[in-house]
Amino acid sequence: MSRIAAVEAVIVNVSAKTNWTFVALTTDEGITGWGECSLNGWETLLSAQIARVASDVVGRPLTAPGTALRYLPHSPGGLIAHATRSALEQACTDARALTQGVPIHVLLGAAVRGSVPAYANINRGVPERSPQGFATAARRAIATGYAAVKLAPFDGVIAEDAAKTPIGQRIQEGIDRIFAVRDAIGPDVPLLVDCHWRFDEARAEAMIRDVRLASPYWIECPISEHPGQFAAIARLREVAHRQGIKLAGGEMITGVDDARAMCAAGLYDVLMPDIKYAGGYAGILAIAGVCAEHDVMVAPHNPTGPVAHLASIHACAVAPNVLWLEHQWGESPLFESLVGGTPAPLMDGALIVPAAAGLGAALDRSIAAKHPYRALPQGANLDERLG
Repeated sequence: MSRIAAVEAVIVNVSAKTNWTFVALTTDEGITGWGECSLNGWETLLSAQIARVASDVVGRPLTAPGTALRYLPHSPGGLIAHATRSALEQACTDARALTQGVPIHVLLGAAVRGSVPAYANINRGVPERSPQGFATAARRAIATGYAAVKLAPFDGVIAEDAAKTPIGQRIQEGIDRIFAVRDAIGPDVPLLVDCHWRFDEARAEAMIRDVRLASPYWIECPISEHPGQFAAIARLREVAHRQGIKLAGGEMITGVDDARAMCAAGLYDVLMPDIKYAGGYAGILAIAGVCAEHDVMVAPHNPTGPVAHLASIHACAVAPNVLWLEHQWGESPLFESLVGGTPAPLMDGALIVPAAAGLGAALDRSIAAKHPYRALPQGANLDERLG
């Protein structure tokens, strides 16, 4: 029986704004499984938690790593603990699939699709934040083959800072970016708008009305998802529906309890669990099950590195109620080179599910070593929050 011989963090700097954090789990048979727990700006705490967890799981059977994978909704470690638990679950699953010589989606169950519809998140691929900069990136994404585009246009909009910032001007700048992208991609391509929880209810309601003529498919995370704001989110959903727009969110949920509460409260048309935080494969598939019970679609949040990307594709191959998978597009060429190319190519607007064993690829440690962790400047991701 394979046992866990080592667990370590591998952190890769990919841009002035971004590090990706991976977990490598190696068995006593020399097989290495990979997971990802990227949480930008928190790499040192992730690394410390991974080292702590490693001391608990090394020597245990690969199929029974102990309590490290147990879902603890009230963990004092918060999102750091949930992220490392999720990455360890991913890495264990990858190693098990490699040991059996099958793709991860085969290990998870019967695939319901051989390719996963994908949209391009262009946000980090837009260094020039003008409306024209966003429009240019959107055109390139569509030319690459994506069938839908997402942007996060509201740089500098933070409702809590409204008294000391020109928030009205910044909101209008974001709206101008949305309309520029709509003009660039034409009337028929789905346009998704991510707000990163920047608004309060009144400003979010006004913004939804103001962007109606740009026909966004969804508005994502308009306001805080604290339970105290659930009623406000539900009201905003009604406002959005009157404008022919869906509401999406839930990218930071950490398990089925969060998903069940959001679905029961009628917050979103589309829930967006992230395999990096929601408990790995088992967690995200359990959340998809809860969504199916409430007629809510699933579109996993996936704005970071190639390991989470491939893991999300395998999960989406099995989950029946998947609308789209996000793809972080255009930030860094390391996205492909770290895993030796493109193991899940885009064809006809969808990502092909890898057929090779495990994830279908592994991190190239020699390339990763050339791009070591770099502390990010204070506030480097304030405008983009989590991607």
